[in-house]
Amino acid sequence: MKNIAVGEKIKELRKQNGISQELLAEKAGVSARTVQRIENGATQPTGDSIQKLAVALAVTPNELMDWQMLKDTKVLLLLNLSQLGFIPFPLLGTVIPMIIWISKKDKIQHVDSIGKAILNFQISWSLLLFFMLMVLFGIDALKLPIDVSFASILITIGGMYFLNFVVVLFNTLRYHNGKPVRYKPAFLFLS
Repeated sequence: MKNIAVGEKIKELRKQNGISQELLAEKAGVSARTVQRIENGATQPTGDSIQKLAVALAVTPNELMDWQMLKDTKVLLLLNLSQLGFIPFPLLGTVIPMIIWISKKDKIQHVDSIGKAILNFQISWSLLLFFMLMVLFGIDALKLPIDVSFASILITIGGMYFLNFVVVLFNTLRYHNGKPVRYKPAFLFLS
């Protein structure tokens, strides 16, 4: 595949299929003006437009975009470190990486796969933290014959925070050294 602009690639595929811009727009469910602007390079297509055009052209979105995706190690490093938002508030460890993942997954190489691994880990960690706290408070509220002190709650929270912090730093260093990241343990929420 030649390294050409997305618009030129779409135009090339459209002509190979022998269809007009209007017919492509109709098949893709976008306006003819959108197809014209993309083919002329006047606008960068959105991820949604790329998917619709790819389906209409009987190719995968990757065939239209992979070669154009940028390699930006700074964004990937930021994505890894953004999880540290969990320190002031646990859900920020999920929300901040999710914002970066959603905004960059179609534009920068490896953001999609690393972002999914991060989100799977952070969601799993948040759920486990919540579950452990609910068990501890439940034991205390139900007056079960198990001693649940304030110290045990602090140790549980501290241990969970320490685990998350170590996993984030470990994987950030692995990424920085060119090794694959391993966000484990995690349930598979995003695949």
